[in-house]
Amino acid sequence: MAVPRMTLQTQLVLRALLEEPARQRYGLELCESAGLPSGTIYPILARLEQVGWLNSAWEDPAVHETTGRPRRRFYRITEAGAEEARLALAHAYRARRQPLPGWAVAPSSRGGPGS
Repeated sequence: MAVPRMTLQTQLVLRALLEEPARQRYGLELCESAGLPSGTIYPILARLEQVGWLNSAWEDPAVHETTGRPRRRFYRITEAGAEEARLALAHAYRARRQPLPGWAVAPSSRGGPGS
């Protein structure tokens, strides 16, 4: 699997996606979580989807029509993408010699009950 360029902005988007990897998130929600403008977020999401780290799907038209707002595109990090993202983020942190935050460690390797 290809690895996208790990700019600070890409890292912020990946961190936002890894907060709840099973949850679908729409672009403006990710803008708020990552603290980045939409003009920065959407190209990053497109690159992450292109390398296979994300899946996306359009919202059902009936939902946005009844709420009277524009249709949303939802993004979800894939299982393989989450694993690759954790590795890439860990590598970026090691390069800066900073300790790894808790979200950078895969759930199965964190330890805890049943480990």
